[in-house]
Amino acid sequence: MAASVSSSTPSLLRVTKGDFDGFFGLFVDNLLQLLLIYHLCPVLCGMTHGEVTSKILPGAAVSILVGNFFYAWQAWRLAKREGRDDVTAMPYGINTVSLFAYIVFIMAPIYRQTGDASLAWKAGLFACFISGVMEFIGAAFGRALRAHAPRAALLSSLAGIAVTFIAMGFVFQLFAMPAVGVLPMLLILFCYAARLKLPLGLPAGFVAVLLGTALAWVLRSLGLAPDWASGKVEPIGLHLPHWSGGDLFGFLTSEVGWSYMAVIFPMGLFNIIGSLQCLESAEAAGDKYDTAPSLVANGIGSIVSACLGSPFATTLYIGHPGWKAMGARWAYSWMNGVVICALALLGAAGHVLQVVPLEATLGILLWIGIVMTAQAFQASPRPHALAVAMGLIPSLAAWLLVQVETTLRVAGTDLASTADKFAPNLYVYGVIALSQGFLITSVIYPAVMAFVIDRKFKAAAMWLAAAALFSAVGLIHSYKLTPAGVENHFAWFTAAPAFAIAYLAGAVLLMVMALMKVKGAEEVETRGE
Repeated sequence: MAASVSSSTPSLLRVTKGDFDGFFGLFVDNLLQLLLIYHLCPVLCGMTHGEVTSKILPGAAVSILVGNFFYAWQAWRLAKREGRDDVTAMPYGINTVSLFAYIVFIMAPIYRQTGDASLAWKAGLFACFISGVMEFIGAAFGRALRAHAPRAALLSSLAGIAVTFIAMGFVFQLFAMPAVGVLPMLLILFCYAARLKLPLGLPAGFVAVLLGTALAWVLRSLGLAPDWASGKVEPIGLHLPHWSGGDLFGFLTSEVGWSYMAVIFPMGLFNIIGSLQCLESAEAAGDKYDTAPSLVANGIGSIVSACLGSPFATTLYIGHPGWKAMGARWAYSWMNGVVICALALLGAAGHVLQVVPLEATLGILLWIGIVMTAQAFQASPRPHALAVAMGLIPSLAAWLLVQVETTLRVAGTDLASTADKFAPNLYVYGVIALSQGFLITSVIYPAVMAFVIDRKFKAAAMWLAAAALFSAVGLIHSYKLTPAGVENHFAWFTAAPAFAIAYLAGAVLLMVMALMKVKGAEEVETRGE
């Protein structure tokens, strides 16, 4: 039973030392998304930096601000309801995966085909809007999915993303500039892991960023570190959001946007499942939030973002246990929203990195990654450790594919031209197949294994039958390899037939095992009589 509300419940505006640590981690993550938008939209979609600053970032700013305040309020309400002050708000911001997907697989191809940057931008708005609508609708059945999915299934996929797309990429960048990044990283890891308090009660994350920044400036003055602040940035100026609903709703009747549902639909599912996983992760860490309001807020955030000119969906972030381990409560969320919104509205996002080198901040994100990975094993039932490990594999494949494609692109070639040359050193077609729909398979695989471990063969068979259906229609494993990269391939029951047949056969095998189990139990009962 929840504790009664106490008059001593901290206020919504109360800021703790842990909130400062959490703020730095979430701020860096959100800032990275703004910088990616600022860089990629001009390079791939033909937009100018000025257009990005005036048309896209203001809409993203409002969505981030409102969403962060909502989740801060949600955490504060939970703290009041349960009479405790150790509740941590859900981290929130622009969805990194859908950011890349919408730019690379929707906006960039349209711009290459038509040379019309405005059309590419409208297609992005369409994708963001549909994704938000899907998540809004998903609130109706999200609770049921959480209730019928083993915890290992929901947490292991998060761990896979944390150890690959968050931790590994940032670790490489950090170790490429060790004089600046390694010591702050060690300070963060030591203080957070041992729960040490620094003199004067200073937040470890804040001290680490200051230390890394000081090292960078000293080393640069001595000619021992590169000039990280040499990139071009737009002048600071106020850019208010503008209504883009006319462009968006006019595009809803165009065939252009609907032709990219092969990208938009999986990303909508990605956001729904990812949000459920984040809520499961938070519950495992001690903060249980209602599913429906959280998904509704997510969906509204993306819809608002699209209507105000940003093509990039907002979502719950993985990493709640990491922020909680830092001591962050709810203020870190609204602090992040205020600062990110101000930077975006002023067009000043790029100016931050003129002062603070990114490597000085990456230890915080590394901490988030390793905490998430550890939690997947610690918070799942001990016998399900095997299922958690199984769920890591699809994420590893997806991450490997990104590295392969990036390497080939830098080398001036593409995967379509070189795929046949990889075998037998790397079975790249297997990597591609496993990476397609990896977030879905990283839930299905551990769910099947968890139910098998518990000898619940019928439940495992249902999950494997779902995998067969998803393979047949192309939600997982199906793809087209083109010079532009790996693209989703949808078809009615013929998308990835080999996988569909294999999974269906596995489901039948599990049903046979279930019957054998029942028959065996009846024989034991008969002998007992």
